[in-house]
Amino acid sequence: MLDLPHWLWILAAGVLGLLVGSFLNVVILRLPERMKAEWRLDAFDTLELEPDGQPMPPGIVREPSHCPHCHHPLAAYDNIPLFGWLLLGGRCRYCKAPISIQYPLVELLCGVLSALIVWKLGPTWTALAGLAFTWLLIALSGIDFRTQYLPDQLNYPLLWLGLLLSLLPMFVLPHAAILGAAIGYLSLWSVYWLFKLLTGKEGMGYGDFKLLAALGAWMGPTALLPVVLLSSLIGALVGGTLIALRKHGRDVPMPFGPFIAAAGWVWFMAGDWLLQHYLLLTGLR
Repeated sequence: MLDLPHWLWILAAGVLGLLVGSFLNVVILRLPERMKAEWRLDAFDTLELEPDGQPMPPGIVREPSHCPHCHHPLAAYDNIPLFGWLLLGGRCRYCKAPISIQYPLVELLCGVLSALIVWKLGPTWTALAGLAFTWLLIALSGIDFRTQYLPDQLNYPLLWLGLLLSLLPMFVLPHAAILGAAIGYLSLWSVYWLFKLLTGKEGMGYGDFKLLAALGAWMGPTALLPVVLLSSLIGALVGGTLIALRKHGRDVPMPFGPFIAAAGWVWFMAGDWLLQHYLLLTGLR
């Protein structure tokens, strides 16, 4: 199979990405609701109170997909990644309620990024790790964008996978992965507390620290400063554009996790190329 044309592997990765993107939509929508329900039950247990009897939200794997408006189960042909939404015209087949644009966007993004991973890394174990890296970042970004949560259920697997892959080593050596994780966490943790002491406000959440720590585990400490600078640039451009278009208020918090994830993925794919061109442009090389 390794003798297959490279373009065929890229195409296969894109199709796989579309399928995984469909599952990531379920994770993005259902995981936060499951988390909040579990927090509520933990609170009742801690306070030694009887649960309020509210049903648990649907699970991520077992419960079939259904319309969030009329709750009608969806047929398999309605769940075809990307094309199902297009064929339905963005509306539920049964109640005609609009279907969020999130579904095709996440599927398309996952398909394109998965194809790019295999285009760069080829049909290798390294590409398989890169796909896992990409899919976890998409799920984290989607959840943070919707809820401003960066769940430990996804952050920790991303962190531990980066540390374990360094034992092979695949991307960085173990000492670089450990230092990257520690410095990534402590750098944003320090900024958080400095900002809080100066302003009395919280500028970011602990999930951001863990996400940068995970990126440090995958790419080492030398990637952290470029990732932070790039994420700040992306955040400023996106935030400034939304404010200018009056799509986002100045005082409304904006999740930073998607910008960290986007910068981390870009540096993972093109960090060496970006660094070389930056040095050439600045005359440092």
